[in-house]
Amino acid sequence: MKISLYSLCRAVRFSRAFTLTEMMVTMAIFGFVVIGVLGLHIFGLKLNKMVEVKLQATEDSRRALNQLVNDIHAAGVVKVGTGSATSFTDAGFASAQLGNAIQVYPIKTNTTKFVRYFLDPSSKQLMRLDSSSGTPTFVSGWVTNTQIFSSEDYRGVILSNNLNNRVIGVDLEFYQLDN
Repeated sequence: MKISLYSLCRAVRFSRAFTLTEMMVTMAIFGFVVIGVLGLHIFGLKLNKMVEVKLQATEDSRRALNQLVNDIHAAGVVKVGTGSATSFTDAGFASAQLGNAIQVYPIKTNTTKFVRYFLDPSSKQLMRLDSSSGTPTFVSGWVTNTQIFSSEDYRGVILSNNLNNRVIGVDLEFYQLDN
């Protein structure tokens, strides 16, 4: 039996495999690619969580302001002052019209029906109290500032009276932890 040179070269060419060094280099490159993809995926998940928290705070503030603006637009009388779930004291004449609460009367002559927004200092929550229900409802949380409401002129200067031609300023500062 004679073996030709052609069949010998063909047999060597088909039986050739990767060497150990080639396999190690290939596996190292593949490992780096897998680690890189996993690292990018974990980074994306962390970024998504951070954005989700910020979007939730934005949604809370938008919802709170929509309800507040609707109540103020429908108001006959608006008073700025200091208040809680049980009491309200409006800022006196000749003092800065600034406080943690606002009381909105839908009709000028009826002072028994009102809507009060106030900051609960212990829980840092903005609450809404409707005189018809008598129970405060949650509007927004994570409020960090204490003086939320003000009565201002068109330039943003805080007034010392509650006369007409004023703007009700609302300054809500939020802080929400990532977790």
